[in-house]
Amino acid sequence: MSSLSLDRPKEAARPRRDNLAWRRMEGKVLRVLVTAAALVTLGCFVGVVGYTVFRGVPYINADMFRWKYTSDNMSVLPSLISTVLITLVGLLVSAPIGIFGAVYLVEYAPRGSRLASFFRLTTETLSGIPSIVYGLFGMLFFVFALGWDYSILSGSFTVAIMVLPTIIRTTEEALKAVPDSYREASFGLGAGKVRTIFRIVLPAAIPGILSGIILSIGRIVGETAALKYTAGTVASMPGSLMDSGSTLAVLFHKLSGEGLHMENAYATAVILLLTVLAINALSSWIAKKLRKGM
Repeated sequence: MSSLSLDRPKEAARPRRDNLAWRRMEGKVLRVLVTAAALVTLGCFVGVVGYTVFRGVPYINADMFRWKYTSDNMSVLPSLISTVLITLVGLLVSAPIGIFGAVYLVEYAPRGSRLASFFRLTTETLSGIPSIVYGLFGMLFFVFALGWDYSILSGSFTVAIMVLPTIIRTTEEALKAVPDSYREASFGLGAGKVRTIFRIVLPAAIPGILSGIILSIGRIVGETAALKYTAGTVASMPGSLMDSGSTLAVLFHKLSGEGLHMENAYATAVILLLTVLAINALSSWIAKKLRKGM
């Protein structure tokens, strides 16, 4: 009896040791898979950017930054200014609407509200609409119905509608990530609902909101189909928001489609990448200043 009682704990301990060894091996396998996925992602980024830079940098010259676009210099300066204008105006329209819409969903809408559910369904539906459909809508509504013609303003309002779902969803998740203890502490000190949202919740959610804005910037700068039907394809310097203008992505599409100026197309792609990096860096700097001010 004594020998049996001594053997039983050893037999019972074997499955635990086997489970522990299996968990360790499982952890190592998952670590390898995660590392491999990160390396593949990094490799894709380096490959795409490196290839574009390698093909485009040798063809960047001073003539590409002349004020007026001609068939000889292939200047990208008019398209660069059009890109910045469309991005800024599009964000000025979409960012307040998207952020306030997310504030309503998180802070004001009752749980289980049908209106909030319908609002979320609408944003998810908008995010799945192809960009060419946005372009056709912008052409029919902004260009023809409102009489704005092919202009920077028409393209800006079209891309503003396109990026609304991204801003709303990312802002909503950022607001949900703010601990409820922040709100409770603010209410306990006597602050009202509005003051708590604008002084406590929104500053704490700025990193998440900034992520949505950066994603929106990437989509606006890289958009071609929607802007061809609303802002136009004329690579001229816009004098106002009612003038037509070609963005860098549209200019790249035009040059690569012709097949006669591939060197200038790759150089335009490099400038496009640098523009995205510069706008993202500026957005991060502005967000930090706003967070310190709040």
